[in-house]
Amino acid sequence: MGPVTAGPAAVDRTPKQERSRATRQRILEAAMACLAEHGWSGSTVAVVCARAGVSRGAAQHHFRTREELFTAAVAHVAEQWMIAVRERAARALPATGPDRTRAVVQLLVDVHTGPLFRAALHLWVAAADEEALRPLVGALEARIGREAHRLAVEILDADESLPGVRETVQGVLDMARGLGLANLLTDDSARRAGIVRQWSLLLDAALRAPRPD
Repeated sequence: MGPVTAGPAAVDRTPKQERSRATRQRILEAAMACLAEHGWSGSTVAVVCARAGVSRGAAQHHFRTREELFTAAVAHVAEQWMIAVRERAARALPATGPDRTRAVVQLLVDVHTGPLFRAALHLWVAAADEEALRPLVGALEARIGREAHRLAVEILDADESLPGVRETVQGVLDMARGLGLANLLTDDSARRAGIVRQWSLLLDAALRAPRPD
């Protein structure tokens, strides 16, 4: 019996699937950029399609509704960010000690003052008034919150069994979100540097506190 070879249908299917994935990713990235730049009201499916260079039908093939499209876009970029943070933590951050703690806090603040947070915030605000959007965004926000906390614990090598460590890590994430809000209207970088420095000291002290007897 000779070698088994893929038939024409199988050969044709792979490029088609790859094109479909590439189209989907292009739509998601365009949706994310539109949301960050124009907010919810200015980010229609038509605007996204024009930016992505695809037809409306192509977008509707992947996403049935506008709400589904934009929540998927934020989820997609959040997943990419978490992968990038893990890679940066392994490659570019100090190995241990207070310098690593400070670098991790700065990294968390950076993402909350960048386009991902801006786009997500537009989506969160819209969900307060859009009934169809609210359950999707609520579930997404909860998932991203859990994953961000888990990621922070991982790259800090934090022991959450120690008193106060879990709360301090979450406090850093909440602080980063607050700084992201403050940065939307004005350049808050000067004040932000001092806050990052102080929270880094607090977090490092919690991480290195002796275990109680």
